[in-house]
Amino acid sequence: MNSTVSLLVEVPEVLHESLRAYLEMRPDWDQDRVFTAALSLFLLQNRGTDATPEPLYQRQASRIYLDTMFKRPVGQNN
Repeated sequence: MNSTVSLLVEVPEVLHESLRAYLEMRPDWDQDRVFTAALSLFLLQNRGTDATPEPLYQRQASRIYLDTMFKRPVGQNN
């Protein structure tokens, strides 16, 4: 089962305006998709060497990132 969690975040206004402009130019993207892609990529790139997560978590983050980038439902196994 794939579950989601809702987050409430505060971002600088200039970043919000940039996001809004990006989304206006790309109707196939939405705010949730951008945040999911950005967060999963951040976690993949910054996993650290002293507290490396288990390979399972790395694979899950990779799958979520790729599914998000290629507009597939997260966790789809096709």
